[in-house]
Amino acid sequence: MIKNKLMKTYARPDVIFEKGDGSYLYDKDQNAYLDFVAGVAVNALGHCSPVVTEAIEKQSKQLIHLSNLFWTDAQLDLAEFLINESNHEEVFFVNSGTEAIETAIKIARKYGKGANENKGDILYLENSFHGRTVGALSLTGQLKYQADFMPLMGKVKMGKVNSIADLESKISENTCALFLEPIQAEGGVVSLNSEFIKAARSLCDKYEALLVFDEVQCGIGRIGTFYAYESIGVIPDILCLAKGLGGGFPIGAVLANKKANVLELGDHGCTFGGSPLACATSHAVVSVVKEQRFLDSVKEKGKYIKDKLEAALEGNNSFKSVEGKGMLLGLHLNIEAKAIVEAAFKEKLLIIRAGEKVIRIVPALNISNNEIDKGLDILIKILRK
Repeated sequence: MIKNKLMKTYARPDVIFEKGDGSYLYDKDQNAYLDFVAGVAVNALGHCSPVVTEAIEKQSKQLIHLSNLFWTDAQLDLAEFLINESNHEEVFFVNSGTEAIETAIKIARKYGKGANENKGDILYLENSFHGRTVGALSLTGQLKYQADFMPLMGKVKMGKVNSIADLESKISENTCALFLEPIQAEGGVVSLNSEFIKAARSLCDKYEALLVFDEVQCGIGRIGTFYAYESIGVIPDILCLAKGLGGGFPIGAVLANKKANVLELGDHGCTFGGSPLACATSHAVVSVVKEQRFLDSVKEKGKYIKDKLEAALEGNNSFKSVEGKGMLLGLHLNIEAKAIVEAAFKEKLLIIRAGEKVIRIVPALNISNNEIDKGLDILIKILRK
């Protein structure tokens, strides 16, 4: 098969997958690979979950696309579900996490302009990752992603992770918003501490700025609460969601509270955002994830993974720590992670990096305990060599 027609933006291994089932992927020769990537934290219920496929089949026979010029029950039902489960007032649907961030940027800028013409500064944090479009990239605190595309969006400032003093020095009356990830996933699985997040909330209130949580990867059950902010005790003004929201079907969402609910007729749009097919599929997924028993299992499995890795790798020169919450974990190493990812692939285990020396562990939220053990045993064996 000719593979040189795609732009060289990804370094893919030499395999073509043709089928997925639960936590396994199968190549053209029917070799089974245990998947600890889950579409990069997307396939919350695994590959081809009946919850997802049945929702797609049912809705695809009724109405697939309509545009946002008209109402649909599927969109209204999902909107009601997400808002009822949150502390927010209204939602705007998009197709991806990056689009959710772009929407939040527009909300923040309009909110600021409503106060005064100079209130347009946006703060973000070092090591963050918010997406690859120009706006989202402007708020991504990693130069390696930005360098070739400068100049980017102006009136942005980068703050230090978990430094309240630094944040205090950079926020001002001209700040319209602060964007942060409660857990920086791509940036190495780094958790923001509760004191810092609480200080961020207080400072945003003091300077009348919007606090925006990027929960694209850590939200929708990934850390053991439906929304990540529920585990922190700090409510953002804007909440950006995607990835697990659709369980494999593309959808994103931006939730705004009353303070941030500033968009009006004609301010924003999205041709495919909130399609009946996307919303019906998402509603089926979140209805499962929201169950307390399901969320408790995510916490339990995450703790099990963390405890097993720490016990098995204690004293290993390659091992540093296991960070994160629930099923968003980072295995921090003292060595380059690339070789470990490649060795795992040879053993039919799929894992990915989060930075140079971190392995990100983000399997399906409903992965079985036996599958967890199988994957961890492979990983531990590699690191012990």
